[in-house]
Amino acid sequence: MPEICDDEDLIPPGIAGWFRSQGWTPRPHQLGMVAAARDGMHALLIAPTGAGKTLAGFLPSLIDLSERPREGLHTLYISPLKALAVDIQRNLEAPIASLRLPIRAETRTGDTPEAKRARQRTKPPHILMTTVESLALMVSYPDAAEIFRPLRRIVIDELHALAGTKRGDQLALCLARLSSLAPYALRAGLSATVADPDALTAWLSPTGRLYDDDGELAPVRVVRGRPGAPPKMDILATKEHLPWAGHMALHAMGEVYQRIRDHGVTLVFVNTRAQAELAFQELWRLNTDNLPIALHHGSLAVEQRRKVEAAMAAGKLRAVVATSSLDLGIDWAEIDLVVQVGAPKGVSRLLQRIGRANHRLDEASKALLVPGNRFEVLECEAAVAAIKAGTLDGEALRPGALDVLAQHVTGVACSGPFSPDALYAEVVRASPYANLSRDEFDDVFDFVATGGYALGAYEKFKRLTQDPDTGLWQAANGMVSRQYRLNIGTIVEEVMLNVRLNRGQVLGRVEEYFVNGLVPGDTFIFAGQLLKFVGIRDNDVIAAKGGQGTPKVPAYAGGRLPLSTHLADRVRALLSDPREWDAFPPAVQEWLRLQQYKSVMPDATGLLVESFPRNDKEYLVAYCFEGRNAHQTLGMLLTRRMERAGLHPLGFVATDYVLAIWSLKPATNLDALFDQDMLGDDLEAWMDESSMLKRLFRYVAVISGLIERRHPGLEKTGRQVMFSADLIYDVLRRHEPGHVLLRATRADAAAGLTDVRRVAGMLSRVQGRILHRRLDRISPLAVPVILEIGREHIQGSAIDALLDEAVNELLEEAVPELMAPPGDRQGRLI
Repeated sequence: MPEICDDEDLIPPGIAGWFRSQGWTPRPHQLGMVAAARDGMHALLIAPTGAGKTLAGFLPSLIDLSERPREGLHTLYISPLKALAVDIQRNLEAPIASLRLPIRAETRTGDTPEAKRARQRTKPPHILMTTVESLALMVSYPDAAEIFRPLRRIVIDELHALAGTKRGDQLALCLARLSSLAPYALRAGLSATVADPDALTAWLSPTGRLYDDDGELAPVRVVRGRPGAPPKMDILATKEHLPWAGHMALHAMGEVYQRIRDHGVTLVFVNTRAQAELAFQELWRLNTDNLPIALHHGSLAVEQRRKVEAAMAAGKLRAVVATSSLDLGIDWAEIDLVVQVGAPKGVSRLLQRIGRANHRLDEASKALLVPGNRFEVLECEAAVAAIKAGTLDGEALRPGALDVLAQHVTGVACSGPFSPDALYAEVVRASPYANLSRDEFDDVFDFVATGGYALGAYEKFKRLTQDPDTGLWQAANGMVSRQYRLNIGTIVEEVMLNVRLNRGQVLGRVEEYFVNGLVPGDTFIFAGQLLKFVGIRDNDVIAAKGGQGTPKVPAYAGGRLPLSTHLADRVRALLSDPREWDAFPPAVQEWLRLQQYKSVMPDATGLLVESFPRNDKEYLVAYCFEGRNAHQTLGMLLTRRMERAGLHPLGFVATDYVLAIWSLKPATNLDALFDQDMLGDDLEAWMDESSMLKRLFRYVAVISGLIERRHPGLEKTGRQVMFSADLIYDVLRRHEPGHVLLRATRADAAAGLTDVRRVAGMLSRVQGRILHRRLDRISPLAVPVILEIGREHIQGSAIDALLDEAVNELLEEAVPELMAPPGDRQGRLI
C-alpha cells in the first residue's frame, strides 16, 4: 500500500475550502492518513515537526463527523502532556468553528473540574483530548463499555515519547482494553523522530506484534511525510576559556545572551532543572537590556508554568530557559533560535528540540549547541554529524512492567466482573506484554487478589473477590475502587516539599533530601529567584526573598539525561580518527594531540585503560563511553573484584564518558578484571546489599497499589510511604524472595539505574580488545574525570572557581613541559 497519497478528492468540498481559506493545500501525508482510515487501517505517521501531524491525525475524524453526524464519543486524542492536550483543543476549535461542524471537542485531564468530568461520562463530547492517566481512570468505570462503544478513532501524539516507558505500558494496556470495548476503533500514532519504525508499528498494532502467528503483517500502515528543510546548526566556538570538566556551561552565558539579543524569540534548552536555575540566574544578571526572559521546568508551580506558556504563545517573551518540560512543546511558530546548553545526550532528543524553532516544514530551524566542557564538544560534533547523516538513536523497547500490569488488573476489577483467562488473552495483545507468560500473569493476578504468599494473611492486601457461581472476579469492595482511582498513575516522585514564599505563594517543589542539607539563613536559587531558607512547616519549605553568600541549587534524582548508545559510538569514532579533529576548537585539538603524544587514543570498538600513580594512590581510568549509570554500576562491580584481589580500592567516579577508580595497589590482569562473569554473582550480591533496590521497591510498591499515597482527605507523607515500603520489602526478601514485586524491582534496576544491558554489551564487545597503557603520570585525556572527584559535594558557581584551581595542578602533572614559565616552553596549553 502507498505510504503517501495525492488524491485530493479524499477531502470533502467544505474541508477543502477551509484549507484554501488558510492558504494551504493538503499535504500528501495528510491525505495518506485519510486514505488509511478509509481503508480501515491503523496508521503510524512519521513526519517532521511543522508538517501538520496533529491535523493529519484529526482529519479522518473531521471528515467522518461532518459527513455522518452522530452523538457519543467518536475520537480520543491522547497526549503525554496536559498542556499539549489543552493547546490541541484550542487549535482544533478553529476549523470546527469555521466549518460550522456539529462537533464538540473537550479536554479531560487531572485539572478538569469534577462536575465537567461527571457530565462527560453521561454526555461525552465527540472528540476528547486526554492523558494516559485520565484514560486509565475512565476505563476503570463500571459504565466504560457504554462510554467507549461508539469510539471510532484513537490518536496518540508524540508516540515515541510514550513507547518504552511505564506510562506507555499503561497506555498499551488501556488500548488493549479499548479493543474489547470498542472493536471498530482505528489507532493513529504520530511521531517526528522514529529510529525503529517496526518497533512502533508493533506497539501500535492491536495484535501487539509486527507479525501474527500466521505470518501476517500487522494491520498498520506506515505513512511518511517528506523531510523538512535541514536544520542550520552551529556549535559555539566560545571566546572564553573552555572548561575541562563540569556541565553547566556558565562560561558561555554571555555569548548565549548575545544570541538572544540578536534574535526575535529564543528557546534555551538545558538538561537538568538545577542547570536551568543557574543558567536563568546568569542570563538575568547579564540582562542589561531588560529583555523579558522566563524560566520553565517541571518542579515549578503549575500556575507559573502556564503563565510562561501563555506569555510565549502571546509573543510577550524574548527567551525561555527550559528543560525537557518543553521538549514536546506547544506549537510556537515564532521561535527564531533554539539553544542547546550542554551536550544533547541523544540525536532524537536534539532533533525534537531543534524542531521547536520556526515550526514550518519548508524553513530551516536554527540551532546553537553550547558544550559545557571539552568532552561535550565531541558529543555535540557527533550529534550534528548524526543529524546531517539522517541517523537517529533509540534504545530497544523493554518488556512491560509487572507493577503497571498489577495496577491495570485492579482497574479492570473496578470496572466489573472479569475472567482471568479473557484478561490474559487481552493483555498479551498489548505490545509490551506480547511475550508475557501465563505463569507471570498468574503471579501478578495472585498478588492483586491476595497479596501473595507472604502477605496473604493480611486482609488489607486482598483486593479481589470471586463469585462462587460464575467464577468471575471483581473488586472486593468499594474502598478498593476508591483507593485505585485516588492513586492511579505510574509517575512516582521523590519525597517533595512545597517551596512557599513566606506564608503566601507556592513557587514549586524541591526534593526533601536537598532541604535536609539547609540550615536557617542559607541561600538557594529556585524559580529563578534568590531565596533565603527560613525553615520547614508541615510540607512547606518557608523561604524569603534575598540572602547572602554562595547560593545552593536544588538537584533532582534521575535528573540527568542518559547518553545514547548511538552518540557514544560516534564519539568513540571521532576520537579514533585524527582526520576529524581539524573541525574542533583549537583547545580541543591540542588536548587530543597531547593525548596522542603522552599516551594513546581510545579506538572505535575496544577499550583503552590507563593506569598511573598519583599522590600515593594508584589510578585506573577506563574510557568506556557507556553513560553515567552504566559506569556507576561497572565501578561498583570492579571495586568489589579489586577488594577481593587485595588491591584495596578507595573509591571511584563516573562521567558519561569515563570511569576512574583509585586504590592502594595497581591492577595488572585487566582481562580478568573486566571479565563478563562479573554480571553473575557479583551483580546479584551488590544489588542485594545496595539501598538502591529498596528505593526502587518503593516506586514499584506505589505503582502496583501495594502502598497507597492517597486516602480520602489525606495524603501520606514521603516518610510514611518510605517506612511502609521498607518494612514490606524486608518481609518479602525474608519470606518470599521470588515475589512478583521483587522481580519487578530487579527489572527496573537492570533497565534504569544500573543499565546492566549497556554494561553487558560493552564487556562482550571489548573481550580480547582491552588496551592497557601503564603511565608514570596522569594523561591529558584523564584530566576531566579526575577533576570530577569530590565535585558532587560542591554547590553553585563555586564549582567553576575550584575546577580552575584543580586544572592547573593536574596539567602541571600531565604536561609539565607546557606549564613551565614562558621562556622555557615551546607551546602553550589553550
